[in-house]
Amino acid sequence: MTEHRPRLLYLAFYFPPSRASGVFRPRAAANRLAELGWDVTVFAAPLPFLYGTLGSVDDKLMETIDPRITVVRPKLNRFAWQTDLREYSAFRGTFPQLAQSLYTWGQNHVFPEHYASWARAAVRRAVRMHARRRFDVVLATGNPFASFAAAWLFHKLTRTPYVLDYRDSWTLDQFSEEPRFEDGHPAWRWERRVLESAANSLFVNDAQRSWHAHRYPRAAGRMMTVLNGWDADTLPGTTEPPPAARAETGEHAPRFSFVGTITDKQPIEELVEGFARARAHSDMVRAELDIYGYFGFFKGAETVLRQRFAAGTAAGTAAGDGDGRVLAPGVLYRGAVSKTDLGDVYRDSDVLVFLNGGGRYVTSGKIFEYMAAGRPIVSVHSPGSAAEELLRGYPLWFDPGGLDPADIAVSMVEAAKAAAGLTGRQVAEARAYADRFERNGTLEPLVRGLTELAARGRRETA
Repeated sequence: MTEHRPRLLYLAFYFPPSRASGVFRPRAAANRLAELGWDVTVFAAPLPFLYGTLGSVDDKLMETIDPRITVVRPKLNRFAWQTDLREYSAFRGTFPQLAQSLYTWGQNHVFPEHYASWARAAVRRAVRMHARRRFDVVLATGNPFASFAAAWLFHKLTRTPYVLDYRDSWTLDQFSEEPRFEDGHPAWRWERRVLESAANSLFVNDAQRSWHAHRYPRAAGRMMTVLNGWDADTLPGTTEPPPAARAETGEHAPRFSFVGTITDKQPIEELVEGFARARAHSDMVRAELDIYGYFGFFKGAETVLRQRFAAGTAAGTAAGDGDGRVLAPGVLYRGAVSKTDLGDVYRDSDVLVFLNGGGRYVTSGKIFEYMAAGRPIVSVHSPGSAAEELLRGYPLWFDPGGLDPADIAVSMVEAAKAAAGLTGRQVAEARAYADRFERNGTLEPLVRGLTELAARGRRETA
C-alpha cells in the first residue's frame, strides 16, 4: 500500500513569474511543502494579466519553483483594467453603460474586489479536480482577497478545511492605521464570514494579528503570527566583510544600497536630503546610494516617483547624466535585479538602507533579507515600525530614531565608518542573528498546522 501524500490546494494569485512583493512567501511555502512530500497545486494569476496588464514579472523566479508543484492559472475578467476599446467584449462595446452598471452591482453585492472572476473560475476548476482526487486542505493568501472567498466557497461545497494567510491586511490600512472601508461596506461582511469559517488564519506580525483578533473575537483563538523570513536558496551564505573593510586604501567611496520597490508610501524626500547631508562629511564626499528594484507595482508609477527623488534635493532637480540613471546627486538607479541575483548586490554593498513606509502593522519582508546579508543597516522610516522589533537584536543596526534628515545623515556616516572596520567575525555574528529568521524556520508553524489539518481530515473520512 502506497503512503498517502497530503494534497494542498494553494490559492496564491501572485506567484512567479510575478515579481510582486507578496510572491516570495507563497513561493517559499509551496517549495517547502513539496520538499516535505506534499502534493502541491497552486492556483495563480493568468500570464496575460501579469505580462500584458501589469507588466510586472521576474522570469528567473520561475526557475526557483520546485518542478513537483502543479501550477494552474484560472481565468480573470480584466474588465477593470481594459482601456483599449478593441479589448471590449461585444456586449460591453454595444452596451457600455449597462455593462458598467452590472459590473458595479457585482462589486457592491457579490464580492467587492476586481479579482472576483478569478475566484469563481478557481472554485469551478478546484471542484472538478477535487472530484477526481480530493484535496486535504486549502491555503489561501491575500492579497487579492478573492482567494479568501474562493477558499470559503470551496469549503462550503466540499467541507475541505482552509487556512488564510494575511500577507497584507484587507480591511485595515496598514499605513494610515485606519479602517480601509466605511461601516456597512461588503468587505466587512466577507472578512467576518471567511475568518469565522477558517481552520486557522495567519498574520505577519503580532500587531496585525491583535487588530484582527479584537475585530473578530469569534475567530481570535484560531489566529497566529507567522513571520516572514529570508530565502536561503536565493541568498547564499557569506561572512565576507563589506568592500569598505576589504579596501587596501582609505580612498574607498562608501556604497549605500536600497533593494526593493519604491512606492508612494516611502519617505523619499527625507532619504534624499539625509543622504545629501551625509555627503557633506569629509569621508562621504564620494559616497553613492544605489537604488535596485522597481518604481511601483504597476505601469505608469515611475515618472511620479522619480520626480520625488528630484524634489528631495536642495535645488529641486537631479543632476542627471543623460541616461536617466541619476535620481539626485549621488543617488543612482541601477535597475531591477532578479531575486536570484541579489547575493551579488548585497556582497558589493557597504551599507543597506531600509526605506520603509508604515508603522506598527508593517514589517516588510525585505528586512529579513537585509539582516541575512550581514551588512550595517540604516533605518529610514517613521518610529514604531514593526521591523524595529526585529532590528533591535541585530548588531549592525543604525537607527536615526525618526525622519529628521540631520539624524539620518548622522546614522549614515556612522554606518559607513562601521562598514570600513567590520571583520569577518562581526559579519558572522550578524548572520547568526539573521539565521533564526531563515524561511524554513519561520514557516514551521504553518507547516505543522497544515499537517495536522490534513491528518485530521484523513482520520475523519477513513
